[in-house]
Amino acid sequence: MSTVDMSIKLANLLESKTTHHQLSVPQLVEKILQRHEGTLTSTGAIQVETGKYTGRSPHDKFIVSEPTTSHTVEWGEVNQPFSAERFDALYKKVLDYLKSKDELFVFNGYAGADAKYQLPIRVVNEYAWHNLFAHQLFIRPEDVQIQTEQEPFSIVSAPTFKAVPSIDGTNSETFIIISFERRIILIGGTEYAGEMKKSIFSVMNFILPKNDILSMHCSANVGEEGDVALFFGLSGTGKTTLSADATRRLIGDDEHGWSTSGVFNIEGGCYAKCIQLSEEKEPQIFHAIRFGTVLENVVLDPHTRIADYDNNTLTENTRAAYPIQAIDNTILPSVAGHPTAIVFLTADAFGVLPPISKLTKEQAMYHFLSGYTSKLAGTERGITSPQATFSTCFGEPFLPLPPTTYAEMLGQKIDEHNVSVYLVNTGWTGGEYGVGERMKLSYTRAMVRAALEGELTNVDTVKDPIFGLEIPIHIPGVPDEVLQPAKAWKDKKLYEENARQLAYKFTNNFQRFSSMAPHIAKLGGPIVD
Repeated sequence: MSTVDMSIKLANLLESKTTHHQLSVPQLVEKILQRHEGTLTSTGAIQVETGKYTGRSPHDKFIVSEPTTSHTVEWGEVNQPFSAERFDALYKKVLDYLKSKDELFVFNGYAGADAKYQLPIRVVNEYAWHNLFAHQLFIRPEDVQIQTEQEPFSIVSAPTFKAVPSIDGTNSETFIIISFERRIILIGGTEYAGEMKKSIFSVMNFILPKNDILSMHCSANVGEEGDVALFFGLSGTGKTTLSADATRRLIGDDEHGWSTSGVFNIEGGCYAKCIQLSEEKEPQIFHAIRFGTVLENVVLDPHTRIADYDNNTLTENTRAAYPIQAIDNTILPSVAGHPTAIVFLTADAFGVLPPISKLTKEQAMYHFLSGYTSKLAGTERGITSPQATFSTCFGEPFLPLPPTTYAEMLGQKIDEHNVSVYLVNTGWTGGEYGVGERMKLSYTRAMVRAALEGELTNVDTVKDPIFGLEIPIHIPGVPDEVLQPAKAWKDKKLYEENARQLAYKFTNNFQRFSSMAPHIAKLGGPIVD
C-alpha cells in the first residue's frame, strides 16, 4: 500500500459519521462514563485502569527502516528495525479493525510550545479516555497560534487489537511502531496511555537535533529574574517534585527543547507519578488533580471515590495526567530563555554519592551519558538488594539517534551559555538502602534552592577522592556532616567499599562510549585504580 493509499484510507476513517473530532473535556468525560471506561472521583478526575500493561513495553517498540532512518538511527535493543512492508500490512489491519468500532475519537494539536518548532499531531483513539489523555498532555490548538501547514504526525491507537507475532513480525501482541516517512505512530495491544506521549517524544528526539535543537528528557522552571533551571532524572528521583516549586514558575515537567532562543516545553500537560502523593509534600500536584485529570491505576474508595495514593495494588506506576494550566504558577506559553543552571538528579540507594556536587563540563557530559540511578529491593521480582541502573541522557528508550549526538550538543550549550551544572543525590545517606535513611526532602530543596540562586558558585568545596566531584562544605539549612557522605557513615571502611563498587559500575557502563568519547571518560568519570 502506497503512502497516498494509506492517507486515503485514514482519511476515510476520519470522515466517518461515528468519528468524533476535538471533543471538549466535558464531552469526553461524558463519553468515558457512558462507555464505562472510567470512574468519576471525589475531585472530579477520571480514574481508569490500564489492565495488563501498567507501564511502557520497551521490547515492543520499533522504528520502520526507511531511507530517512536506515543510516541515522542507532539500531539495537532500544531502536528495533521494522520493515516497511510489514508496517503497511499491519497498519491496514489496524485501520480495518478500527473501522468496525461504534465510535472513534480524534484530537488535533501540537508538540512544541515554541511556534517556530511546532510539530502538528493527530491522535486517533479507540478509547474516549485515551483521547482525554491526549487532550491534556499535548498542546491544544486554543493555546497556540497555528504557524504551519505541515502534514500532521498521526498516532493511531487500537489498544484492543492484538498482533500475531508470527504473522505481523512483532515480538508480542503489543506494538508501538514509528514510521518517519509515513508520519505515523501505530500502537496496539496495550491500554497504557503513556505510549502515546513517549512516542511523540521519540519523534521530537529525531527531528529537533537535525534543526540544531537539543531535545531533553527533563523538567524546567524559571525564577523571578528570568533564570531558567533544568532538572534531569529518571523515574523516582524527584524531577517533577523539585521542579514544582512555589517560588518559581513551571515551564514543563518532562520534555523540552533547547534552541538558539532558549528553552521550550514539548508538551501541554504533566504526567506525574502519584504513588504516595500527599498535599503536604507536593501541594501543587495534589491540587492539580481535579475535573478533567486522568488518574491511571489509582485505587479508589468504592463508596467515597476518594483516591488512595498509598495503595499500590494495581501498580507502583500510578499516574495523573493534567494540563499544565492546572499548576498555578506556570509560564504560558511554555517558553523561556537559556538555562543558568542544570541539575542532574539521582536516587543513589548505595548511599555514597554526595547530596549535591558541582560538575565540570566534562563531568556533566559523563553523568549525562551515564544517566544513573538505582532500583530498590522489592520494586521488581528478583531484586533483593539495590541495583545500579543506567539510562543514557536520562531517557535512552526515547533516543533514536546515537547518544553522543545529544551529549555533544549539551556540552556545546554549557560552554556557550556558561551554565552551572550540579549532581544532586535524592537517595540514601549514612548507609545504603535498609541501613541509612532517605535524604530529607527539606535538605534537598535547600540545596537546590542555593544552587539555583547562585549561592554555590564561589563556595568552598572538598573533592570526593573517588568520584572527583566538588562538594560544598557548607549550605544553609543542611547539616555539614550530611554534605559529605563519608562523614555520614558510621562504618568508614564500608563506605569506601561501597563507593568503589559503584565507581566500577559507572566505569563498566561507560565502556560503550569509551571509543566515541575517550576524553569524557578520562576527565569526567570516577577515579578507579
